[in-house]
Amino acid sequence: MLETERLVLPPPGPLDLPLRAVELGCTGRWELLNVPGAPESTLPHGLPPCAPDLQQEAEQLFLSSPAWLPLHGVEHSARKWQRKMDPWSLLSAPGAPVPSDLQAQRHSTTGQILGYKEVLLENTNLSATTSLSLRRPPGPLSQALWGNPTQYPFWPGGMDEPTITDLSIREEAEEEIDFEKDLLTVPPGFKKGVDFAPKNHPAPAPGLLSLSYLLEPLDLGGGDEDGSEAVGQPGDTRGDTVSAFPCSAPLVRASSLEDLVLKEASTAVSTPEVPKPPPQEQWAIPVDVTSPVGDFYRLIPQPAFQWAFEPDVFQKQAILHLERHDSVFVAAHTSAGKTVVAEYAIALAQKHMTRTIYTSPIKALSNQKFRDFRNTFGDVGLLTGDVQLHPEASCLIMTTEILRSMLYSGSDVIRDLEWVIFDEVHYINDAERGVVWEEVLIMLPDHVSIILLSATVPNALEFADWIGRLKRRQIYVISTVARPVPLEHYLFTGNSPKTQGELFLLLDSRGVFHMKGYYAAVEAKKERMSKHAQTFGAKQPTHHGGPAQDRGVYLSLLASLRTRAQLPVVVFTFSRGRCDEQASGLTSLDLTTSSEKSEIHLFLQRCLARLRGSDRQLPQVLHMSELLQRGLGVHHSGILPILKEIVEMLFSRGLVKVLFATETFAMGVNMPARTVVFDTMRKHDGSTFRDLLPGEYVQMAGRAGRRGLDPTGTVILLCKGRVPEMADLHRMMMGKPSQLQSQFRLTYTMILNLLRVDALRVEDMMKRSFSEFPSRKDSKAHEQSLAELTKRLGALEEPDVTGQLVDLPEYYSWGEELTEARSLIQRSIMESVNGLKSLSAGRVVVVKNQEHHNALGVILQVSSNSTSRVFTTLVLCDKPMSEDPQDKGPATPDVPFPDDLVGFKLFLPEGPCDHVMAKLQPGDVAAITTKVLRVNGEKILEDFNRRQQPKFKKDPPCAAVTTAVQELLRLAQAYPAGPPTLDPVNDLQLKDVSVVEGGLRARKLEELIRGAQCVHSPRFPAQYLKLRERVQIQKEMERLRFLLSDQSLLLLPEYHQRVEVLQTLGYVDEAGTVKLAGRVACAMSSHELLLTELMFDNALSALRPEEIAALLSGLVCQSSGDSGDQLPSTLKQGVERVRAVAKRIGEVQVACGLNQTVEEFVGELNFGLVEVVYEWARGMPFSELAGLSGTPEGLVVRCIQRLAEMCRSLRGAARLVGEPVLGAKMETAATLLRRDIVFAASLYTQ
Repeated sequence: MLETERLVLPPPGPLDLPLRAVELGCTGRWELLNVPGAPESTLPHGLPPCAPDLQQEAEQLFLSSPAWLPLHGVEHSARKWQRKMDPWSLLSAPGAPVPSDLQAQRHSTTGQILGYKEVLLENTNLSATTSLSLRRPPGPLSQALWGNPTQYPFWPGGMDEPTITDLSIREEAEEEIDFEKDLLTVPPGFKKGVDFAPKNHPAPAPGLLSLSYLLEPLDLGGGDEDGSEAVGQPGDTRGDTVSAFPCSAPLVRASSLEDLVLKEASTAVSTPEVPKPPPQEQWAIPVDVTSPVGDFYRLIPQPAFQWAFEPDVFQKQAILHLERHDSVFVAAHTSAGKTVVAEYAIALAQKHMTRTIYTSPIKALSNQKFRDFRNTFGDVGLLTGDVQLHPEASCLIMTTEILRSMLYSGSDVIRDLEWVIFDEVHYINDAERGVVWEEVLIMLPDHVSIILLSATVPNALEFADWIGRLKRRQIYVISTVARPVPLEHYLFTGNSPKTQGELFLLLDSRGVFHMKGYYAAVEAKKERMSKHAQTFGAKQPTHHGGPAQDRGVYLSLLASLRTRAQLPVVVFTFSRGRCDEQASGLTSLDLTTSSEKSEIHLFLQRCLARLRGSDRQLPQVLHMSELLQRGLGVHHSGILPILKEIVEMLFSRGLVKVLFATETFAMGVNMPARTVVFDTMRKHDGSTFRDLLPGEYVQMAGRAGRRGLDPTGTVILLCKGRVPEMADLHRMMMGKPSQLQSQFRLTYTMILNLLRVDALRVEDMMKRSFSEFPSRKDSKAHEQSLAELTKRLGALEEPDVTGQLVDLPEYYSWGEELTEARSLIQRSIMESVNGLKSLSAGRVVVVKNQEHHNALGVILQVSSNSTSRVFTTLVLCDKPMSEDPQDKGPATPDVPFPDDLVGFKLFLPEGPCDHVMAKLQPGDVAAITTKVLRVNGEKILEDFNRRQQPKFKKDPPCAAVTTAVQELLRLAQAYPAGPPTLDPVNDLQLKDVSVVEGGLRARKLEELIRGAQCVHSPRFPAQYLKLRERVQIQKEMERLRFLLSDQSLLLLPEYHQRVEVLQTLGYVDEAGTVKLAGRVACAMSSHELLLTELMFDNALSALRPEEIAALLSGLVCQSSGDSGDQLPSTLKQGVERVRAVAKRIGEVQVACGLNQTVEEFVGELNFGLVEVVYEWARGMPFSELAGLSGTPEGLVVRCIQRLAEMCRSLRGAARLVGEPVLGAKMETAATLLRRDIVFAASLYTQ
């Protein structure tokens, strides 16, 4: 093969070559001549060199004389020594650090060494995987920012971090165990163990004492003599060691073993000391912002930051508390200047050379704050799901989810943290993400101070009190009194140039509601409405007429606002499609001047220059550019992110005059306008249409009024249909904003992150949640009450239950159970239809409440309110001997005998009989009798009410009243144990199992009570009272212990169910240890169970990167739709496999008792963008994706961005589990997704 490829080289002589080179002119151009006899002297430097014979040179150098090659020289080669084999070195392990040290004890005067004492050392062998202490050494530099899922978090503030003393006390307490009951026979993690029970020692008969057990603690000389002598030596150190520990009291000589046992039992019970009542703790401290801060500059002569304006009073108060390193909660009106507090905290951290974290609920707000703070402070970083800028900065801006991840992963950034600023805290009410705020607040370490910024909320003090109790530090609540720019609210009923002046004031800047304006708007609307329109009620949707009417309404409104110089305006519309329709319909409206058009054009060109050519020609980009040229803008989630930022920047410059936006524009975006317009007051909240809540209305209306530019802000509500009801408008505009409510719920990520840390428990997280705060805030009072009850119980005398009183405890329990069974049956009767029907006028009932005990009454009147029925009843009673109401009390017997318990021992007047009119609730009716009286209810009520007047008070009752009272008295005398009652099963047809079983149990208890022997003892009443007092105290103690225990947690059953799910799927073992699958799930940001199951089932490893990305889009896609039939077979099979895995997880959840059905769990997946993502990952331009799906471009971009974040988390999980192939595919998938307009850099970060 080599012979055929060898080249035939020309002769080596240069003069024998058949070619001649000739230079033509001075241009450097050469020409080869093949003319024999051509001149050779025309070249100034002779002929050019020719190629040598490479073949001969290679043969001569490498084959003929290879000695010169460097591979034959050994002077520079590596030296090698024979290693001595030592297999035992493989078994060696580094020694553990010494946990203690010997400390010399010296004489205080002479310094003489008296002895040595062993001292436990702190901070030994601390690491990020074994300790929660801040004193542990920092982790690797590569993990300093994000931490690692395998690292422990830092100890949360407010929890008691165990010290060395606590651990030693705990160890000593653990040593005091019962070696016959507390020893384990099966080690943890083992299936079988050893039975240590003695084989040859028979158990003593019941009632007899075990002699060997009693003599076991006494050392009766079982050891050898040497051992006993050694113990007595004075120089023996073991004797000193033993004597150093506290020993039990010396044995006292007793006459019998029984006395010894009794003495030991009596000395074991000691009366616990009642703790002193804890001082009243006030964690939330309101700050008075009405009085000026005159000595502000004297208290802070050199502030960390200064503004060009004078801060308001509430800002100065907040700054004073920040200087004292206090935590503050600033609940101020919209546009009041809450950001000033955040700016001072950032400046203060830079002055102290510490760090600040600013959290926001949405990514767009993070980008805006990054631009603002970077322009102010310079040293600012940004951390979002896909952007990481200047992570070493002193101020880091991020979303709350990222801070939660850093806390769980033990990021070393937390060490230097001084402030955490929570902006828009009212976002904690969000049902989906509100739990994140609670988790972060609970997990923050103790050295971090908290700044909470929120709109005005009615329960700010309650929320601050929760955080204060949580962190055991005072929270200063600072609220503003009024808006800096007052608002005026109007109704607009115009729809044409003729009616553009129909603007009616409804709520003025002082908060006065103008009814005249409302009625004027109603009259103006009625004049133009057709008869058909008048048939619609006020509750009908207010949108009629379609886009044509909308165009007329907005043209007339904007013309009016333009005339009154009230632009720019934000129009809030609660539909993305309506936003686009309304903006597109105003084709004839042009609100910008030529200079403004030029500025807008240049800004657009500069911002869009970063896009590729095809992306600049997207229909949405061209349409938005045309709208912006005319001063119109659209802002909602369906708009591309870069276009939304362009709209925001142009609006902040005043170049966008009219902005059609959805509700998200009002979330924290500091972009006020002169006027705010509401397209409607009704919105769809995901399940139904409803009116705007007061908090939602205030949040959006607060965009009106620019501080320093406008004296007042204008808020306009459009009345396209009928004018809304006045009550609805009043409730929406003047109602209280929504309270901060807990949205705490258990997630698998939270459970796994806490289970992997032994020192933290999920129960502790649940106890500290805002949802448990109402029941947990009285824990100190419960502990004090429990101690007092324990003392009372110890001082009580034991009741005598011997002789005839042997069945006294059973008698008491039978009576309690019978009363409970009857109340349950009666409650079922009062809730049934037949039971309520029987309670008609004339029915005789047995009344039992605070005023009456088993008194007969007759119903006179029944209220028509079905939700809370009230029965007006004439009830028998004693004639009062005095007018003092304190002398009147219930005739409840102290000691119930069988006649009192078995039947209804009716009340009989001891003296003259009287009657009273009572309004009974359903729970006051103890029994419904079979008797019905003919009574004239209206006449009796009229007579009774007349006799309540002072001048008729002594008149005798009418004949109808007297007859009814005599009939009731006759029944009470005829049936002392109560007249026959309606049977719930036979008479009222109640077939419920609980009612039937309750009736059978009640009859059984009545037989037992009748046969009780204790009631015949003369000591029965006294001993019964003793027993009842003792049992009531014990019940109250059990209730308090339950409230203080984990069993009272509302989410505890769900927690056990979720742990069972994790154990079934193999994420957690029976001992609660997190296994490999659980650690992988901790690294996932969402859908942790489904992603982990897909990874461990190898459902993703066989697919290509673009196919994996397409399948995972079903987990992050928000738009509904079908995956389509055009998918490749691989993707179709993948979708079915993902659904199958989700169905399996859902079935496990249902089997473990969780409320979520399998269909609901699988329904969370949405594969509507599988084809779009698949083609995007294969390189299709964004302009061609629009034809594949009807999803708005902004939602597609958001889906792909979230998908890239999920791919990165899967990449980290694959590396954790040792799947390099899958990790590489996920890296490739993330790279394929991150391109072009989808991942164009934010304009705020440039």
